Amino acid sequence: MESAEIRRRWLSFFEERGHAVVPSASLIADDPTLLLVNAGMVPFKPYFLGETKPPAPRATSVQKCVRTPDIEEVGKTTRHGTFFQMCGNFSFGDYFKEGAIKYAWELLTSSVADGGYGLEPEKLWITVYLDDDEAETIWREKIGVPAERIQRLGKKDNFWSMGVPGPCGPCSEINYDRGPEFGVEGGPAVNDERYVEIWNLVFMQYERGAGDGKEDFPILGDLPSKNIDTGLGLERLAMILQGVQNMYETDTLRVVMDKATELTGVQYGAAQGTDVSMRVVADHIRTSVMLIGDGVTPGNEGRGYVLRRIMRRAIRNMRLMGATGPVVQDLVDVVINTMGQQYPELVTDRKRIETVALAEEAAFLKAVKGGTNILDTAVTETKAAGGTVLSGDKAFLLHDTWGFPIDLTLEMAAEQGLAVDEPGFRRLMQEQRDRAKADAKAKKTGHADMSAYREIADGSGATEFTGYATTHGESTIVGLLVNGVSAPAASEGDDVEVVLDRTPFYAEGGGQLADQGRIKLDSGAVIVVRDVQQPVPGVSVHKGSVQVGEVTVGASAYAAIDINRRRAIARAHSATHLTHQALRDALGPTAAQAGSENSPGRFRFDFGSPNAVPGSVLTDVEQKINDVLSRELDVTAEIMSIDEAKKQGAIAEFGEKYGERVRVVTIGDFSKELCGGTHVGNTAQLGLVKLLGESSIGSGVRRVEALVGVDAYNFLAKEHTVVAQLQELVKGRPEELPEKIASMLGKLKDAEKEIEKFRAEKVLQAAAGLAQNAQDIKGVALVVGRVADGIGADDLRKLVLDVRGRIPGDRPAVVALFTVANDRPLTVIATNEAARERGLKAGDLVRTAAKTLGGGGGGKPDVAQGGGQNPGAIPEAISAVERLVVETV
Repeated sequence: MESAEIRRRWLSFFEERGHAVVPSASLIADDPTLLLVNAGMVPFKPYFLGETKPPAPRATSVQKCVRTPDIEEVGKTTRHGTFFQMCGNFSFGDYFKEGAIKYAWELLTSSVADGGYGLEPEKLWITVYLDDDEAETIWREKIGVPAERIQRLGKKDNFWSMGVPGPCGPCSEINYDRGPEFGVEGGPAVNDERYVEIWNLVFMQYERGAGDGKEDFPILGDLPSKNIDTGLGLERLAMILQGVQNMYETDTLRVVMDKATELTGVQYGAAQGTDVSMRVVADHIRTSVMLIGDGVTPGNEGRGYVLRRIMRRAIRNMRLMGATGPVVQDLVDVVINTMGQQYPELVTDRKRIETVALAEEAAFLKAVKGGTNILDTAVTETKAAGGTVLSGDKAFLLHDTWGFPIDLTLEMAAEQGLAVDEPGFRRLMQEQRDRAKADAKAKKTGHADMSAYREIADGSGATEFTGYATTHGESTIVGLLVNGVSAPAASEGDDVEVVLDRTPFYAEGGGQLADQGRIKLDSGAVIVVRDVQQPVPGVSVHKGSVQVGEVTVGASAYAAIDINRRRAIARAHSATHLTHQALRDALGPTAAQAGSENSPGRFRFDFGSPNAVPGSVLTDVEQKINDVLSRELDVTAEIMSIDEAKKQGAIAEFGEKYGERVRVVTIGDFSKELCGGTHVGNTAQLGLVKLLGESSIGSGVRRVEALVGVDAYNFLAKEHTVVAQLQELVKGRPEELPEKIASMLGKLKDAEKEIEKFRAEKVLQAAAGLAQNAQDIKGVALVVGRVADGIGADDLRKLVLDVRGRIPGDRPAVVALFTVANDRPLTVIATNEAARERGLKAGDLVRTAAKTLGGGGGGKPDVAQGGGQNPGAIPEAISAVERLVVETV
């Protein structure tokens, strides 16, 4: 049974039994504590935590998931992988243990003809939690599983929680016996390789307290509403139903390995080393396609870093197997063709996915070439200092700047006899991740305890947003936080977070900055609002300070936004939609939105593109946008089902989470997008849009920045003033300025060349005198000293080689000159062949000198270069060179 059919049967089975089918959420987690969705229940987390009311009492899904803590282990075993699909069925206060157990058994053991998976009942083993007598009784008496095939396990294996105070409960796992060829008998308690877990049923019935680890926490009592959360690993079930040894041999991964064989000639199963590479390629390419499909783009931080790392690991392993040319196109196509049966959007979005993937491959191949030079220098400096370990910060630099996977650095360093400070590297990596997570979380919560927001949500429900229709209105304060802690009141000068029952303030989201303004109380107290966030879905938290008086929970208030700021942001947001559509018209659907920020009078828009957008195209895009403004098109918003929106061709932003009902913003006949933001009523209200330019912000991602309305006019006015000043200076009309300025720059460049030529000649004039004054050290001509400061490295090198050339070739000669350039000491040392025959090598001499200068250096035996940090150490460095020459000869 193919994976696509396993998925179809799962959803069909539960839909027929009253479950709402929920499409897989994006892999981009709508949770500041997660980079990526890593479990099937993540999209349902707000329902289990009581933050949001579930849309239905029963639900089912097949959720895309990515887990990355063990990336280095992927390929080494057949059990580790990054992407997987979790089939789940969920009950929110509806059926409980008996219902979940009966559904699981029916689907697994019903015949294929009857819509089930057709597993043999006698091969299924059950585990339950130690004291869960209820579940054990259901399995034994209601289902008929023999007692000898039911095992009880402890908290570590059969008890679930989110790792924080909240819902928890015992689990019951269904395991499949793969037979004696996979190990000894005795059930899953003895051998989890033979008895593979395929389905985990979580019975959420308790509330847990604070504690560490999977076992050390107290159970506080029963939950008011008992829930069900189950998860079946699609890949594991596919492995069993397809009769293969491991997940890498299932249909969606085997085809990738077959394509890798076609590209490299390496057969899977031929050798352990290449088998590891094959598995890395299959897993990582599939994960990469799924991530790019959900809008992730390669980068050096967060989820972009995850994508970049696994893509580059896959490409490198293809090269280890002998691939010499580009390989990503063929591998990506195989994944799209296979996974597209389950996720048709991959096929629809094929061109964009391929564009991003190919751009990253090209960037990595270029990075390997550039990074190798950096690594070689780092290795040379480490060896010169007598070290045997490449520092963690050097390894981190290679990763962060050049995109070198750590295993690539490890391997290349080992080839040159060095180890790598892996703990130091991983510490720096963790610090980077922690900073990214902390920044994202702090933006949403202001470092407050999330439970404080949940308490407010439980007590007052979601905030009603009135800002589409009005900019001010009456409301009531239903929640108040001071320094991140719930408080009944706040005084003048306090920084506060205020929750209203209804608000005209727009909370930051969808690329639009939050509203600012004031909240006035009947008592005369005033709160100045600087920011608005939604740390808990649907609850708007107004962040600001008490300017006058005392604020209390329950007080009546009058909320009013800064109208001018709102209008300026609305103009920017509508201009963003126009820019998006104009870019898609010019570049095609690959110019999909990858992010945006709409602020007063200006915006930035990120989009997919493998190359820079030509200036002429950008000019055409700007012209098209302003043409639309002159057409005075109405901007309207309509609520409809997500399916209807898609039928109408509405564009959705990658990474955004949409419900069943969505808001569609339409700009005349030009643009239609899913959007929750605020907009102008007519395009004429924008006035003018000025694109400032575009630039790269990552592999395959470009950014356009622009001004709108008065800001755009002011910019053009300043440009006009500058042009007028240039006209006065060069005495020409505006259209003549480019030619006249180019001519002036050309003359300036010619003059600079003449000056450089004169300066170089002056430097070389000193060569004869230096050669004539050479010291004689046991028959070796030694020229050592400091020349005029300010000489660049190239000129110093020319001078050293010129001096060496003036000394007869049959006389051993060493020339070591020093200077200071840009406040740093610099040295170049050269030896002739006669000197090298007596053991005098330029590289050895430079390392000695550079070490004295507080730096490093290297080069060839005939000429080498070094530098340092301390110009005052040049006399000491000169003495060190003289001593080494004396000791050597």
